[in-house]
Amino acid sequence: MTAPLPTVVDLLRPLVDVEDRGVYFEDSFVNWRDHLRHGAAVAAALRARLDPARRPHVGVLLGNTPFFSAVLVAAGMSGIVPVGLNPVRRGAALTRDIDHADCQLVLADSNCAATLGDIDHINVDAAEWTDEVAAHHGTDVRFQSAAPDDLFMLIFTSGTSGDPKAVMCSHGKVGIAGVTMTERFGLGPSDVCYASMPLFHSNAVLVGWAVALACRGSMVLRRKFSASGFLPDIRRYGTTYANYVGKPLSYVLATPERPDDADNPLRAVYGNEGAPDDIQRFADRFGCLVIDGFGSTEGGVAISRTPDTPTGALGPLPDGIEIIDVDTGQPCPVGVVGELVNAGGPGRFEGYYNDAEANAQRMAGGVYHSGDLAYRDEAGYAYFAGRLGDWLRVDGENLGTAPIERVLLRHPDVTEAAVYAVPDPAVGDQVMAALVMAPGAEFDADKFRAFLAGQDDLGPKQWPSYVRVSTTLPRTATFKVLKRQLSAEGLDCSDPVWPIRRQV
Repeated sequence: MTAPLPTVVDLLRPLVDVEDRGVYFEDSFVNWRDHLRHGAAVAAALRARLDPARRPHVGVLLGNTPFFSAVLVAAGMSGIVPVGLNPVRRGAALTRDIDHADCQLVLADSNCAATLGDIDHINVDAAEWTDEVAAHHGTDVRFQSAAPDDLFMLIFTSGTSGDPKAVMCSHGKVGIAGVTMTERFGLGPSDVCYASMPLFHSNAVLVGWAVALACRGSMVLRRKFSASGFLPDIRRYGTTYANYVGKPLSYVLATPERPDDADNPLRAVYGNEGAPDDIQRFADRFGCLVIDGFGSTEGGVAISRTPDTPTGALGPLPDGIEIIDVDTGQPCPVGVVGELVNAGGPGRFEGYYNDAEANAQRMAGGVYHSGDLAYRDEAGYAYFAGRLGDWLRVDGENLGTAPIERVLLRHPDVTEAAVYAVPDPAVGDQVMAALVMAPGAEFDADKFRAFLAGQDDLGPKQWPSYVRVSTTLPRTATFKVLKRQLSAEGLDCSDPVWPIRRQV
């Protein structure tokens, strides 16, 4: 019989009386015992404000502060459901998220309050709220009876291809993520976990915050990720484990290299969407193990790298995970791009809150559709090829964007690349690429054409018709490129654009 998944309550209970480990934040430290007591006071203060006849959903728009962690602790204890709100959202879009998730209250700190405008909220830095919480200090630390499938938190998707959807994250989903990472890296009470990714996102909660609880060590909260502050923080707090999502490895690697970079306590780093070359470079430079996994907030498909995984591959396709043709639904042959699906069912996907249509689309035909494109090699290793929303249709052929981006990033002067479609009435789509050049490098269209011509794995239809050279790419708060913005701007943008048509 399979053992039940651990819950957030199971992660919190062993920390009730821990005094020698806890939460570091800037120049402060609070041990776990006092942090849990603070969580109990926050839970009591929120319960006093919430209507018991409605769902206990509380919007959270905060930096990575001890108060955000205390809200998560309060949720584990009491059944209050935090709703992570994205600070990139504004106005009507943010109001839509708050209403969609049935938030009774919205909590914001002073740094994030401006985002809300005239949306009603509680400023958690204000004296009135501080006094409310203080009035509940001394509240007994008590834990609800939580089952693994009980709702713990709502986490919105990044919304790179449409309105964000509120992903339901259960106690079991959060609990097993913390325990799995703890076991995978052999973490324990002497370890210190560095949490600089935004806590409104699943990566930070599942493989950051939950790991610190599960290993019963300490946690360092960084209000906002800083590339220049990363290594100083690792050394200052004795950090042994860190997590990331997206580009942070690249940003840290872009800081000036020093001969003593590997002289630090960092042992293990886990994340998603790191560039393959950056993963090994980071490990070599800072003397640590870096593992990049593939997954999403929904959790329906997960692929892990193995020691023998080829460079650039996600890892071997697990049992039950298939790559299917988006038109026929049939398995794709070797080398052909299709959608990653979980043929065995939902995996760890627990549904979108208040969105029956999106749930039906995600589980169409009784299988989990990830919306991610991939192809496999003859040995069964999967390679990411982009998102369905990024799909290019060039002269009758479907193309993924990620393989083209990997080719462009081989150019020695290109540090970032994003590939997207611009409409063309004759061929359907044309390929356009936005590039960020290395400091001091200038783009030369003729030399770039020559570079492309030398790439044997760049097909004729993958060749970029246009290249936009930017100083930065538009990104979400979790470092994902907003390709729909780039595509909408097309050729009519503020950056220089060069035609790079292939010579026939």
